[in-house]
Amino acid sequence: MNKEKEDRYYTYLQEEYRVDREIIAKMEESIRACSQAFAGIQTIVEVNQLKVLRAFQKNQITDFHLNGSTGYGYGDEGRDSLERVYADVFRAEKALVRAQLVSGTHALAVALFGNLKAGDELIAATGSPYDTLHKVIGINGEEGSLIQTGIIYKEIPLTQENRIDLERVLTSITPQTKIVTLQRSKGYSWRPSFSIQELAEAIRTIKEHFPQVICLVDNCYGEFVEEKEPLEVGADLIAGSLIKNPGGGLALTGGYIAGKAALVERAAIRLTAPGIGLDVGSSLNFSRHAYQGLFMAPLIVGEAIKGAVLAARFFETLGYPVFPEYESQRTDIIQAIKVGSRELMIAFCRGIQQACPLDAHVKPEPALLPGYTDEVIMAGGTFIQGSSIELSADGPIRPPYIIYLQGGLSFAHIKTGLILAANEMGKKEEN
Repeated sequence: MNKEKEDRYYTYLQEEYRVDREIIAKMEESIRACSQAFAGIQTIVEVNQLKVLRAFQKNQITDFHLNGSTGYGYGDEGRDSLERVYADVFRAEKALVRAQLVSGTHALAVALFGNLKAGDELIAATGSPYDTLHKVIGINGEEGSLIQTGIIYKEIPLTQENRIDLERVLTSITPQTKIVTLQRSKGYSWRPSFSIQELAEAIRTIKEHFPQVICLVDNCYGEFVEEKEPLEVGADLIAGSLIKNPGGGLALTGGYIAGKAALVERAAIRLTAPGIGLDVGSSLNFSRHAYQGLFMAPLIVGEAIKGAVLAARFFETLGYPVFPEYESQRTDIIQAIKVGSRELMIAFCRGIQQACPLDAHVKPEPALLPGYTDEVIMAGGTFIQGSSIELSADGPIRPPYIIYLQGGLSFAHIKTGLILAANEMGKKEEN
């Protein structure tokens, strides 16, 4: 019966999208190969779902908390309780969860600006940060950047094996060093993302020698992928976006910062103003979606990881290098696929776009976007603009021409997207 159902799906897919039968055969083969990996992902989903459930119950969340506030947001119990739930989920002393944090980059910037002052030193311990953070740091002299405000910046390259060079990190720390940042996800790089175990080792080593140094983890794309989060292994501060993993595809906007109370409070002062901090900020219609999105997040992240694992196996069978491989440990939702040309990057994104519920008729084109130094191709007809927990793909148009796939609210949808992406690439290769 299951085989009959699969056949009906593929028949319908061929009728509606004219998919090459060979691509469908490769997909069937790939799904069979991934069954063991899928079972491991389900175990992590169940552990994280229980963690989130207990945080809701501990904080006695009711329908009342789902309502928003206006104006200053004084006495917004829904907002304040949401922050307590986040603190419990991520094992933090305090959390800042606000619609006014417009992106993951913004959350990281607020955390950094709030906890650094002129003369302090910032060290990036995991190599070059994600492209949009370059301008926050001021690597090229950007107006209003950390460097322009007097922050000293050092960047420690990864080792030849793409591991954190702990020896070099330790010898680079000076009395001026205030924060060491660790980026959990690979960003636009052809390398492994860092597991919680690897982050734990790095943080432990830094703290053994320099306990006063703040370890800040960029947690974007990593939430709920493993059973533990960075604060549970010694990090002082984490930050991320609600239109990525923790928003569960439902949060309309927002970001979060969580960790030690004093550090979060300084970030809150940077977000608002001295004397105001955490006490103001209306939630409007934000709270209901943020609560429900967080509750759904372990399941949705699990679907996205299953899709990433399938993508790795599927495109590997089609002859493309992938990273990570399908049997590798996952610590973020991103799957890198090296397609080898500008034309195939565009074809891949056009296939993903065809599978989107919104704007499926649109053909993605490369463009220079704010915060990036190269043209970027993006696909994603998402319900939340820019959401990368929904099925999406992007990448800078530069050699060796790598597409970064992420997200997907359901495994069935991701599967369709992968087939249509491969089908478009096949048409391009035929020409």
